[in-house]
Amino acid sequence: MWHVLQPEGWIAPKGYANGIEARGRQIYVAGMIGWNGQAQFESDDFVAQCAQALQNIVDTLACAKAGPQHMVRMTWYVKDKKEYLARGRELGQVYQQVIGRHYPVMTLVQVADLVEDRAQVEIEVTAVVPD
Repeated sequence: MWHVLQPEGWIAPKGYANGIEARGRQIYVAGMIGWNGQAQFESDDFVAQCAQALQNIVDTLACAKAGPQHMVRMTWYVKDKKEYLARGRELGQVYQQVIGRHYPVMTLVQVADLVEDRAQVEIEVTAVVPD
């Protein structure tokens, strides 16, 4: 079971939650990048890589009989914050196609580089499946 934490009087965030309280079986998903299950990049496009990374997360959660609705935390590591912001509408559409309208706690960090040179984004997730 989870509960969104929204302090009284605060403006509701768009696309994420300020906090989540959860109880249950915890699942930790390593940072997923925008390559497929054979560790091959199909695109160098930022949004396409985000879509693939999100799908990789969904596929990994499924191994634990969990889904996007169980995510309580996401950390996004991007090489280019400006591209993330400029392509927000496209990214939102891809997010909703893969994840749906579930918005966990999120953090975005711009990094100097990622381990895989072609990777534009890496996303890690914590999920909690109710008991």
